[in-house]
Amino acid sequence: MQFRALFPILLLSFSLIGFSQTKKQLKIERTEEAPKIDGNINETVWNDAEIATDFIQFRPEIGIQDPYETRTEVKVTYDDKAIYVAAYIYDDPALIMRQFTARDDFGQSDFFGVVFNPNNDAQNDTNFFVTSSGTQTDAISNPTVGEDFSWNAVWESAVKMQDDGWTVEMAIPYRALRFAAQEKPTWGIQFHRQIRRTRAQSSWNPIDITQGIVGLYHGELIGLDNVEPPLRLNLYPFTTFLISDFDGQTETEIPIGLDLKYGITDNFTLDATLIPDFSQAGFDNLVLNLGPFEQTFSEQRQFFTEGVDLFSKGNLFFSRRVGNAPSGIIETAENETFTRPSKTKVLNALKVSGRTKGGLGVGIFNAITETTEVSILNEDTDERRTAVIEPFTNYNILVVDQQFNGNSSVSLINTNTLREGKFRDANATALEANIQNKRNTYRIFTRNRLSHVNYQTTDAETGFSSFFNIRKTHGNFRYSFDYSYADTKFDINDLGLNFRNNFSNFGVDASYEIFEPQGNLNSYRVNFYLNHENLANPHVRTGLGMGGRYFARTKKLNAYGFGINTRPGKQYDYFESRDGRPFIFENYGEVNGFYSSNYNLPFAYDIRFEIGGISEEGRDFYRYNLEISPRFRFNEHTLFVYEFEYSFSHGERGYATFQDDQPIFGERNRSRVTNTIRANYAFNPLHALGLSFRHYWDVVDYDYRLFTLLDNGRLTTDSGYNLDNANRDPNINFSTWNVDLSYSWQFAPGSFLTALYRNQLFNFDNQADEGFSSSLNNLFEQPILNQFSLRIQYFIDSNGIKSIFKKNNNNS
Repeated sequence: MQFRALFPILLLSFSLIGFSQTKKQLKIERTEEAPKIDGNINETVWNDAEIATDFIQFRPEIGIQDPYETRTEVKVTYDDKAIYVAAYIYDDPALIMRQFTARDDFGQSDFFGVVFNPNNDAQNDTNFFVTSSGTQTDAISNPTVGEDFSWNAVWESAVKMQDDGWTVEMAIPYRALRFAAQEKPTWGIQFHRQIRRTRAQSSWNPIDITQGIVGLYHGELIGLDNVEPPLRLNLYPFTTFLISDFDGQTETEIPIGLDLKYGITDNFTLDATLIPDFSQAGFDNLVLNLGPFEQTFSEQRQFFTEGVDLFSKGNLFFSRRVGNAPSGIIETAENETFTRPSKTKVLNALKVSGRTKGGLGVGIFNAITETTEVSILNEDTDERRTAVIEPFTNYNILVVDQQFNGNSSVSLINTNTLREGKFRDANATALEANIQNKRNTYRIFTRNRLSHVNYQTTDAETGFSSFFNIRKTHGNFRYSFDYSYADTKFDINDLGLNFRNNFSNFGVDASYEIFEPQGNLNSYRVNFYLNHENLANPHVRTGLGMGGRYFARTKKLNAYGFGINTRPGKQYDYFESRDGRPFIFENYGEVNGFYSSNYNLPFAYDIRFEIGGISEEGRDFYRYNLEISPRFRFNEHTLFVYEFEYSFSHGERGYATFQDDQPIFGERNRSRVTNTIRANYAFNPLHALGLSFRHYWDVVDYDYRLFTLLDNGRLTTDSGYNLDNANRDPNINFSTWNVDLSYSWQFAPGSFLTALYRNQLFNFDNQADEGFSSSLNNLFEQPILNQFSLRIQYFIDSNGIKSIFKKNNNNS
């Protein structure tokens, strides 16, 4: 606790030395006639516009001006509705890479982009990119989340190939930006260009990637005078036709719903899903989990992935908690059974977020889920009763984040989960600071969190966690020191995600990297780490980890790397046993590596491998993993990717079952095979077909003898447990199969028709002696889930409605 008490002193004493950089300025003029967005930039409006040119490369070279034959010339104008951007990107048309992809996928294409920062605070950017094939890509970005491409706006763009390059036009409506009304504002602005064949990237205002964040290197946009922020009210009505068939039962639904975005003020926006429909969210890639911690999956529902940068502060929000499987425990008699639902229904959700001109960010999140009941069957009497397994639940988040100095911030975050009735409630609070000196040479990051869980039927518990890191953030040689702590009562898992608590760990990291080409390499990086791990209570050592990694990219755009991870000496695992006693293993070591060929070529491939094992008396444990992924780009429209993974471990020891009030361990062999296919065909940037297939097969085969765990952390077979007298067979044959076939058509700006067919199979049994072919046959004998959904979503801009009424009034 004495170490954590030093945090405020370290923050207050941290040097804030000045950082300055000359910024280019671009002055724009208002236009009375908006340009037609067709890729042709020969209209009168562009003739007198000031040109932004002389782009400077920052990758792989730094500070080199683009050659004249591949120069970029950008012009910008505006009116009362939008900002318009035109760019002439000079190049040899025969060399320009163009791959047609779906939205937010750069693919193997050249691109041009513009970045706006209306607050000119260097931290909160809105990015708009267009590839040479015409695909739109947009994102919000800040130092906390980097670039968030799940964010989507509705804007216009068009490209056209020329004899000496390609041109692009963009119309960015003001509703896609957040800004306050100002008489003579100065905005941050940056232009980017990438030549895909060489991966050369350049910007209008020079960027020094060896120091600081890219937002510090924006130029300035002046002349955008007397622009009034519009009414930002966008409606997204939708309907979905859904038919589902499983095990002889067919269900049909036609939900109708509405999502909306409303600009409460110039800088704050309300996002709401009033009648949620997540039927087209992708399947989770299920895997067999043998470990002591819960299995989790990434978020696939757009509402919960888009624009959540503020809510990620404090690391208290794991959105899959909302609508996840019920958390309640049902007490049943021996003759009673029920089926646990896989999810709860989200009734509605909303988030309010924004940031003032002074850098104060505020975020409010709320979601509610309905009461979920289960039907419990008495197998002796065939009688049924119902019980609540998850009550009506309210999830809330409040975030206040103050940015300053163009590169630093302090945040206060609170989350709470309120359940109706005598179910547990929870509250968590975090104070987080990210402090960088103005020269961008050093950074201090600290996070302190409190959790409080009200169990209703037992005493409430309050827990504490903290993290501190100091890092050198400039130059070729960099290093960091960190300390992390959590007590035994820290628990944020009602709305957050924390796999374990009770730790007190120190870490050191050092790296050396180059930022400009040397010899045959465009870049390389070497890093080393050391972690000393302990329990918080009692304060005992649990292990030591150390290792290193090398990564390089060649001038031919191939990448490769290798690493080594070791855990020397005795390691004490206090979680594998499930009862708090340590399980000891010794001297683990692992080597790994990868090679990735140039994706620009029609045929490319990735190879990864891992080999590991332990050196311990009486143990014969080793493991290896191999991944091979060829990819074929047949033409500008078609991409096919195949991924094969094989993993095998021999002599692995771990928890098998619980019997006679104690954990039973086993020694096991485990083999896993995963086959994945991804295929995409894009007719153009607005029409795309996609195929996703995955088959996962995992077999765990235990030796006949089983172990019990001694208090000293060692295993013994003296108790006489084996596969014949165990209370359950721990052997596992686990397999899944899922196919997604999709079609997407953007038939109007922001409006989509999406058709999706999918099927899924699942099997779990104890037939560990079955081979691949037999296991696949058993999988095909299981009931198959077939789903088809057709969704139509239409974008309505309230300003467009106002224009229609105004036009009709004028005509009358």
